Amino acid sequence: MQTMLNDSIIKQLNEVFQNLEQPVEIALFNDPTNPETSEALQQLLGEVSALSEKFHLSSYQMPEDAKLAAHYHLDKTPGFVLLGKTEGEPEDYGVRFAGFPGQYEFTSLINDLVMVSQRRSGVRPETSAALAELKDTLHLMVFVTPTCPYCPRAVILAHQLAMESPLVQAEMIEATDFPALAEQYNVSSVPHTVINHGQGEWIGALPEAAALQEILHTLKQEQ
Repeated sequence: MQTMLNDSIIKQLNEVFQNLEQPVEIALFNDPTNPETSEALQQLLGEVSALSEKFHLSSYQMPEDAKLAAHYHLDKTPGFVLLGKTEGEPEDYGVRFAGFPGQYEFTSLINDLVMVSQRRSGVRPETSAALAELKDTLHLMVFVTPTCPYCPRAVILAHQLAMESPLVQAEMIEATDFPALAEQYNVSSVPHTVINHGQGEWIGALPEAAALQEILHTLKQEQ
């Protein structure tokens, strides 16, 4: 079987992964109704996780493992969640992927692996302070396509927010893997970020401060 990662990419990843600190568990939930994407995810995540002893790939099957998927708030499969792996219960930071993170979105995957390993979101102090004031769960869906060069910025920011606050759940959704969902939310261009299942949205890769303002504006309207 042909590998997905060539020698040049592996060399770059080995350099990036020198910054890893704590173990990361990649919990992959395969879906028999979409075997092609499931197999591609299994191969990609397997090749990436093999590059560092800090990574542990756990593979599950739907619908047999639906209860565990629900525990991790993963309701779109095939998909996966990045967890902090410790001696006890894996820690869920709300960092999720639905579909295959290919081409440009591979950057999001690698960035998030390092972020979760370091256990640091990297958001601005102002953003951290605002998220600390959250009273209810904030849900972000970032619709992307593999050929969109701006999408990783939006995905990484959403996952940073999730890493910073236990009340934030954020997921990358590969629009071509979930066309019905993209149609439901009227996704015509990407990146397209949906706040709290349609209560708010923005299109494009906004700077952190602007994205936070969109979120706070939506939450204020919900009150």
